[in-house]
Amino acid sequence: METQLLSVEKEFNICNKIIEQMKKVIIGKDDVIRLLLTTLLSNGHILIEDVPGVGKTTVAAALAKATSMNFKRVQLTPDVMASDITGFTVLDKDSGEFVYRPGVVMTNILIADEINRTSPKTQSALLEAMEERQVTVDGVTRALDKPFMVIATQNPVGFIGTYPLPESQLDRFLMKTSMGYPNAKEEYQIISDRKYTNPLESIEPVTTTEDILNIQAMVQRIHVDPLVGKYIVDLIMTTRHDSNIMLAASPRASIALMRCACANALLHGRNYCVPADVNELFELVVGHRIVLSPESKLSRISADSLLKQLKQSVRVPLVK
Repeated sequence: METQLLSVEKEFNICNKIIEQMKKVIIGKDDVIRLLLTTLLSNGHILIEDVPGVGKTTVAAALAKATSMNFKRVQLTPDVMASDITGFTVLDKDSGEFVYRPGVVMTNILIADEINRTSPKTQSALLEAMEERQVTVDGVTRALDKPFMVIATQNPVGFIGTYPLPESQLDRFLMKTSMGYPNAKEEYQIISDRKYTNPLESIEPVTTTEDILNIQAMVQRIHVDPLVGKYIVDLIMTTRHDSNIMLAASPRASIALMRCACANALLHGRNYCVPADVNELFELVVGHRIVLSPESKLSRISADSLLKQLKQSVRVPLVK
């Protein structure tokens, strides 16, 4: 009954306004814009693996400005400490009391550049804050701002002196994607737009933090038909029965896929999920959560190509 009464028209229009503002800056990457918004509405975090200079920081700043949210960026290096992430307490000479100095996680959107270049201890501090939505400093627990989203990046080429994220930490990211290079026409538009001014200055806030929280709550109410739920489970199960996969997707992957499908449905103006919402995001949600067998790696089989094959082996339900 709720499916008939639930209207997402207002939320759908707000999301379209955010997308239009971001498209002023991010040229030719409408799919990336939608993925970031999907991640935000799903109350998750995203990992972008790509080369420097393709606009990872810009897309995060554009999202923050269009949604009126606070934004911080941290360049992660081996000397960045866990306290830089979570914050620390210092003695105030005037009052004689210890005062908390917030870390970079005290914001709405945090871009963590080159997350694989910082120490495992610092990585763990950030990922714990991502999962728990709080930090504990000197025995005092402080909640993070709401909403809170991490956009982490890493360079797929330079691995010298890096600390690759273990599978258990990669699993904390809702999705993993890349931006890719623009084509010639798009790149010409990019350099033309930036000749005299910064396009970020043209972005206007079209919503509030409260609106985003309300849309996140609406995403949780999107209807998921039992057939669609079973389709999600069947897709995840294929990763547990394939000899090419050494570590399969966990139930957390199923939950993540359902949340993303619900957000995707709202971005299409629907108050219910269809199999296409799941199908569209399967590789992006699951690809970084599986580990291929050594034999598969020697055969140069990629996670994305394997998941596409597995997806074709599962019957798509007909949902009325």
